[in-house]
Amino acid sequence: MRLVAAALAALALAAPALASEEHPTLAELEGQLMCPICEGETLAQSDSPAAQQIKAEIRARIAAGDTRSEIKRRLVDEWGKRILAAPPREGFDLLAWVLPIVGVLGGAVVIGALAWRWSRTREPAAQWTLTARRLGPEEERRLDEELRRFDG
Repeated sequence: MRLVAAALAALALAAPALASEEHPTLAELEGQLMCPICEGETLAQSDSPAAQQIKAEIRARIAAGDTRSEIKRRLVDEWGKRILAAPPREGFDLLAWVLPIVGVLGGAVVIGALAWRWSRTREPAAQWTLTARRLGPEEERRLDEELRRFDG
């Protein structure tokens, strides 16, 4: 019974993603595509003539019934991969997704190992012992003078 409930929940959560692929919106695609002439701006952020032209093309493709991946593929063919806001998750471009994760995990492992090592190699607190030695007559005289000066 739990398996059926889990499968239904997975389908319910996957439905919007599938619908988005089949029926993309301009707002959705504007955030996933870059303006080809604006430095570092998505289509949603840009009002340049090139961005307006691409937005019009996207509207036309949506009206024609193209899927999100078909629209993106057409734009990549026309403008190159630089139009994508995020690199594809395949081939060599997959490194752009994997390397940051590997770097963060690797850094966490190194910091954890160093912290563990540091906590294990600590020396116990030094044991302070008082060694009693007798004061000589001159040291006793100076000590008495100092104490009298502080007493008043």
